[in-house]
Amino acid sequence: MSTASPQREWRWFGWLRPRTLAGRTALVLVVGLMSVQGLGLTIHAFDRIELQRAAEARYISNRIIGLWRVLATAPPERRIALLAEAEFPPEVTATLEATPRAKPDMPPVAPGHARLFRLEGPPPIVARRMRPADIVSGMAGPSHIVISLRFADPPWAPPAWLNLSMRVPAPRPWHSDRFLFAFAAMSVTALLLILWAVRRLTRPVADLAAAAERLGRDVNAPALPENGPREVAQAAAAFNGMASNIRRFVADRTQMLAAISHDLRTPITRLRLRAEFMDDEDQQRRMLADLTEMEAMIASTLAFARDDAAAEPATPLDLASLARTVLDEATDANPELAERIHYEGPEHFVMPLRPLAMKRALVNLVANALKYGDAARLTLEPRGGGARLVLEDDGPGIPDHFHEKVFQPFQRIEGSRNRETGGTGLGLTIARSIFRAHGGEVTLHNRAPSGEDQGGLRVVMLLPG
Repeated sequence: MSTASPQREWRWFGWLRPRTLAGRTALVLVVGLMSVQGLGLTIHAFDRIELQRAAEARYISNRIIGLWRVLATAPPERRIALLAEAEFPPEVTATLEATPRAKPDMPPVAPGHARLFRLEGPPPIVARRMRPADIVSGMAGPSHIVISLRFADPPWAPPAWLNLSMRVPAPRPWHSDRFLFAFAAMSVTALLLILWAVRRLTRPVADLAAAAERLGRDVNAPALPENGPREVAQAAAAFNGMASNIRRFVADRTQMLAAISHDLRTPITRLRLRAEFMDDEDQQRRMLADLTEMEAMIASTLAFARDDAAAEPATPLDLASLARTVLDEATDANPELAERIHYEGPEHFVMPLRPLAMKRALVNLVANALKYGDAARLTLEPRGGGARLVLEDDGPGIPDHFHEKVFQPFQRIEGSRNRETGGTGLGLTIARSIFRAHGGEVTLHNRAPSGEDQGGLRVVMLLPG
């Protein structure tokens, strides 16, 4: 017979384990509190049982002693009437008989019960005339005590016995309903205080995570407040210092690239002027084309380094209208591919986006699809407050091991795409940076050929709500 491993057994109960720091901390505190309270309640209940049984036993023994004193000092003919008028607890039964109910062959009274009812040692009756002539006791059951006391009457009087039948009171740890109510109220109050305190203490961690996410989307995100406990303030100060260093690094990089771009434009302009005076028209055309490509590369690199998408504010934007506009402009620029440019999705879908940055990303992706795949079929699927865009082309696709590499700057895999070359290798990089700045993602997938469909590349773009 096989037994499940501890890991497999834990998976069955994994849904009981909170996934947040606040939930796990609250769970540990609540379980610890309930365990301590349960242990304390158990100890209190045992003490309460002992005290309760001792008090009830003392009360019963006092009533029995009082009854014996009254009957022992009364004339024999008055005892029955006095016994009928006596009041006893429900656990005690007293009768006057000529023979004892307790027998010598009965099991002896348990030491604990004898101690409770003060049956150990000499009878607690001082006056000689009140002492019983004989005492017989025994256990008629686990909690049933029988005691027979013979009156010290004159010899000529018939024997008379007072037979007492006592049942040991059952333990009642929850005798008071208020005790359970107080325990429940205390537990609920402690639980609420724990949840409030844990959420308050772990809120800085959630704020730090949210600030890190904002910094990943926008390098100019506002700083964290440096207040609260010392450890929290130190963590916030360290995070703000890190964010400041990142902004300074980005600013220095942008300034450096701007300076390089400015310095390169001057010699490129001089080379362009000199090329105009060349006699060889073929060499002149090639040089001017190289200079134009250099200027485009410099402009694209500078635009990528500036990352204008991060500085643009987000506003409500109709993503469906923007997608149709980008495809319409692509159709005007490529009329021969008009039948392969298509949009599918809702007429309108508004969500907060950076308009110029989003248009730039879609333009880059659609341009790549038309350039390398001779088609651009864009589908928009609203998902809650977010959206999923899928762009498909009819090209040869990209090998799977290049899907991440092509997103690196200046990476061009023309050999896996089309006969044409060109571009700066920044289109996909800029598009992914823009989508990630919105909290989304861009991934590539190859479409398998099916029937007349020759396959191609599928670009999946996700935008969170």
